Amino acid sequence: IIDSGVTLIITCDTGISAHEAVDYANSRGASVVITDHHDLSETLPNAKAIINPKLLPDHHPLKNLAGVGVAYKLAEALLSNQPESETANLQPDDLLDLVALGLVADVAVLKGETRSLVQKGIQKLRETKRIGLKVIAELSGTALETLTEETIGFTFAPRLNALGRLSDANPAVELLITQDSARARVLAAQIEGLNAQRRLLTSQIYKAAEMLLRDNPNLLTEPIIILSHPNWPGGVVGIVANRLVNRYHKPVLLLTESEDGILRGSARSVDGLHITEAIATQKDIIHNFGGHPMAAGLSLPLENLSAFRKGIGKAIEAQVGTATHDEPTLQIEGWLNLEEISTELVTSLELLSPFGSGNPIPVLATRNLILRSVTLLGKAKEHRRLNIEDENGNTQSILWWNSAAEELPAVESKIDIAYSLRAGTFRKQKQITLQFEEFRLLEDAPFEVRETEIELHDLRSNVETFERFNVQTLVWAEGTDKEKGRSRYHLRQANEFVIYTTPPSPAELRTVLEIVKPKTIYVFAISPAEDTPENYLNKLAGLCKYALNQRNGKTTLEELTSAMASRESAVQIGLEWLAAGGYLSVNSDNDDEIMLSPIEDGSLKSKNIYLQSELFVALKGLLNEASAFRKYFATTDLKSLF
Repeated sequence: IIDSGVTLIITCDTGISAHEAVDYANSRGASVVITDHHDLSETLPNAKAIINPKLLPDHHPLKNLAGVGVAYKLAEALLSNQPESETANLQPDDLLDLVALGLVADVAVLKGETRSLVQKGIQKLRETKRIGLKVIAELSGTALETLTEETIGFTFAPRLNALGRLSDANPAVELLITQDSARARVLAAQIEGLNAQRRLLTSQIYKAAEMLLRDNPNLLTEPIIILSHPNWPGGVVGIVANRLVNRYHKPVLLLTESEDGILRGSARSVDGLHITEAIATQKDIIHNFGGHPMAAGLSLPLENLSAFRKGIGKAIEAQVGTATHDEPTLQIEGWLNLEEISTELVTSLELLSPFGSGNPIPVLATRNLILRSVTLLGKAKEHRRLNIEDENGNTQSILWWNSAAEELPAVESKIDIAYSLRAGTFRKQKQITLQFEEFRLLEDAPFEVRETEIELHDLRSNVETFERFNVQTLVWAEGTDKEKGRSRYHLRQANEFVIYTTPPSPAELRTVLEIVKPKTIYVFAISPAEDTPENYLNKLAGLCKYALNQRNGKTTLEELTSAMASRESAVQIGLEWLAAGGYLSVNSDNDDEIMLSPIEDGSLKSKNIYLQSELFVALKGLLNEASAFRKYFATTDLKSLF
């Protein structure tokens, strides 16, 4: 770039420790202006100018400004000092919608000028003229007129970030500035696909991390949770680290192992702990690091991990003592009766928004409730709706996001429950949403008396004995052996249960056991032939071809999953890969029924090679996980599995 005549480089949200890069630019005749908000290094780069709020006094209103806010302040100054004729088409306020997007996505501390910028930016977003944002809102079913910081955090930010996390972020920039509605739709569709992939990867890594913690519970006693894995994509480990922080209330560092023996990863912190300062104490044994109090990134040699684990643990305890080991507490702003919850109350609370880091949403609570029922929500059934009732018969529903794996008291238990209130609209009608924060059990949960010991029979090396079983015995069999029994979707409660086909993951095994509730289990564990991604896609394409030729394109996710003996998510990604390659069109009216349609050969409009390659990587990861679990299932002690 410099050799092509560039004489000025302006950074955004980076550069404060880029000494070598700045020196190189200077040596080639290019000046560098750094706009960044990350912690200052011991010496500053030799840049033409450095704009960083960490250089300001502690109580300055811009002290907590995040990277996008710093870039905006530079743009605001430049636009304000230009002749009016040159800035007629662009005013600083025209950029505030982008500023709000960036500040909320970066989890900026919402105090002082930062909070003011987000407030103004949200208003701009509600009336945005950006075609790309309107298309994202349409595809995600978002009402722009009632947009809040939550809409940014849970709808816009994940989609725009998905590109940068999994591939090239430039299409996101194009989406935000394009004036071509057709181009905006193409870009938004690409982003939707990558965001779906990002959700799947995040879910997979989170489950894998939880499995590692279950297998190594001592890791939870350390001042910081540190986990590593060679197949974790670096772009999403920060998201998972944040979820683990929320679950365990202690700092988390997730690392991915590369083939060159270098660990790279992201750390997330808790209030009161400056994670970047803790990492800095280990600078002699790591390669690179950077960040701010609540988040950081770093790289280090694999052989130094053990020493790093010990060193950072001591550094954290030196900062906060053993505070991170204590049971976390929840600050309740007030106790309400259910009948006191009203739109007027929620409207009043919304005046305190935007909520986030530095301005937490008020948490309210209600005593003496009965948990009447629980419903799973979401395409992957990852959320819950808790239906509660008080002593006077008043009822409410509370949404608990990403809670499918969390412990919950039994239905009909008596609980105190804490929640936050948000206003929203549904079909243009105002409504109140209660969002779960925490619960407290008031009495022992009701329980049913049943046999808990399972009688296990290990027949993993005695497949010939399968023929001795009575035809009435319930058998779980899928893939090429599906005729020997039933798929996971057609099982029922039974005392005797045969596992013929090895499950593709622990999740399917748990789900099946909850359905069957067996007292006796016979385990054959015949694993399907190990598939490469290419073979898997060929088999799936064959099933789709059969559905197109023999069933007018009609099939179901259940049929395809049981025929492939795989995880549902692998089938979903496989179908998306076929669609991205222009082989067929996939439409789903609900979570299971699928309608396939052929696409004319050679239709370039229907092909997205870029998305195909990303989906292929995701599928490969899923197949590797299934293969690893099946090998483990084939050799481990059965008691550890059940």
